[in-house]
Amino acid sequence: MFTGLVETIGTVSSLEPLDTTASGGGGTSLTITDCESILTDVQLGDSISVNGACLTVTAYPPEKTWFKVGVAPETLRRTNLGSLTETSTVNLERAVKGETRMGGHIVQGHVDTIASIISRVPDENSLVLRLAPRDKAILRYIVEKGFITLDGASLTITKVDDEQGWFEIMLIAYTQEKIVTAGKKEGDFVNVEIDVVAKYVEKGVEAYFAGGASAGGMLEKMVNRIVDERLKK
Repeated sequence: MFTGLVETIGTVSSLEPLDTTASGGGGTSLTITDCESILTDVQLGDSISVNGACLTVTAYPPEKTWFKVGVAPETLRRTNLGSLTETSTVNLERAVKGETRMGGHIVQGHVDTIASIISRVPDENSLVLRLAPRDKAILRYIVEKGFITLDGASLTITKVDDEQGWFEIMLIAYTQEKIVTAGKKEGDFVNVEIDVVAKYVEKGVEAYFAGGASAGGMLEKMVNRIVDERLKK
């Protein structure tokens, strides 16, 4: 699990095909450098979010100046990691510890879809990005002032247009300096993970109307309480 607070920006120094004997082929091994600050306590098997995708550390040298991760074919298809080249920069965050402050929101590192940047508009020292998701179905989970994760960064949604199929976020000056997304151009893609809480709410509502006992009971109590409070006014 992650918080969506990017710790540092790393650089892709090499991309190599994974050993395809067992897996059937198509995967890639990434070597990422310029990230010593997050490797002080790294161990093999640790999870690191790379542009919002939870990946497993497979190698690092004794001096801990770089690390490797393997990217499966499914991950390459669902994310923007397949478009990375040598010298590409990526947002990095280590998995949370028990004492980590939750400064962002609960981020799983499971990318739902990608979105293209359709406009970049400066607003004084801030930057407004308008994005169109490839999978339009996720727009039902996106609400104004709600959370969203873009390239692993926890951000607040400022506007949504379900009919036209886009949403907007605003990057303050500080955030622009800390994440790779701020430097992307119109037409570039970002990884999108929606707030998992929205998925649980949807499933709970569906269970209620389908006659699910446990979720339905909880929702019924909530609805009854709201109705009672309204009737008292």
